[in-house]
Amino acid sequence: MNVVDLLLKLLSFESITPDDAGSLKFIEAYLDGYEATYVNKEGVKNLFLTKKFSEGPHLCFAGHVDVVPAGDGWETNPFVPVIKEGKIYARGTQDMKSGVAAFVQTCKEVEKFEGTLSILLTSDEEGDAKYGTVIMLEHLKETGCLPDYCIVAEPTCETTFGDAIKIGRRGSINGYLTVHGKQGHAAYPEKAINPVHQIAAVLQNIAGVNLDNGDDDFAPSQMVITDIRGGMEVTNVTPGSLKLMFNVRNSTKTTQEEVKVHIAKCFEGIEYDLELTQGSYPFVTKRDSKIVKNLSSSIENITGLTTKLSTAGGTSDARFMGAFNIDVVEFGVINDTIHAPNERTSIEEVEKLHRVFTELIKNFKS
Repeated sequence: MNVVDLLLKLLSFESITPDDAGSLKFIEAYLDGYEATYVNKEGVKNLFLTKKFSEGPHLCFAGHVDVVPAGDGWETNPFVPVIKEGKIYARGTQDMKSGVAAFVQTCKEVEKFEGTLSILLTSDEEGDAKYGTVIMLEHLKETGCLPDYCIVAEPTCETTFGDAIKIGRRGSINGYLTVHGKQGHAAYPEKAINPVHQIAAVLQNIAGVNLDNGDDDFAPSQMVITDIRGGMEVTNVTPGSLKLMFNVRNSTKTTQEEVKVHIAKCFEGIEYDLELTQGSYPFVTKRDSKIVKNLSSSIENITGLTTKLSTAGGTSDARFMGAFNIDVVEFGVINDTIHAPNERTSIEEVEKLHRVFTELIKNFKS
């Protein structure tokens, strides 16, 4: 098989989270020269394939075989890949079986590498990810097998293949705030404490406000109000409380504690309760890291483009690599139809991605 044939095969597995639908066993058999380790839990399957070629660094390719449900609006069967005008249509083409196909085919074809190559795959990235990549990394740490460098082949390019790689991701802080007032009759506002009126003057200090100035790697951490609700949906009763929800996609310059301090300052004199949760933590791989420099060089050799180093977007399993102090980057095909009906990617992008990974392995050096 070539990389396109392999992608078509992977797309035919109806691997909706957390079901791998047999795809991991297929990949294990396809890479018969690699040692396989499974760490499975609560219906989630995680596969680690490794092969030591010589002494040297340990380079890992990582990704997920699970996909989100197809949903409505498809013009073709989402699990029967169709090629039209040079593009492949099926659920998972961009997110992220194209990336998996590219690095699996690369690892199958490689004959020489100064170090160890491995592949880490999970069937639960699109879900809670509680029993996915993170528990495999915990196992690898216990056995002394953590990689030095990792590429997660998520779709990262913006408008042209090769135009962007991710060298980090912002964290995600979720806020749940309840403002306590005193319910009353709308005709007697002096007898009530209206929490809607209380936050009116506060909103300008929290809605869309930057909590830091950002830096060369990250945009400013901004408070984004996602929900405000209070009252009884009547016109003659002032509400007794108000609930507000917000999210902060935070850089390494803003912590959960600093968000708490900002809220306390803004709501001084107002009775409120605040709950903060951290969905993910920010991380960044240094721009002079071996993996960043070598991947950028490989992309330029194949595409002629000088790639942008980005930290934009949501979360991915790269956050777990960062938490284990692994130098990690993300690179894959164009991201413009993920999770949408008629998800698709081009044959040209898949072939180029395979060539970039092959080039990287061939020239991986300090």
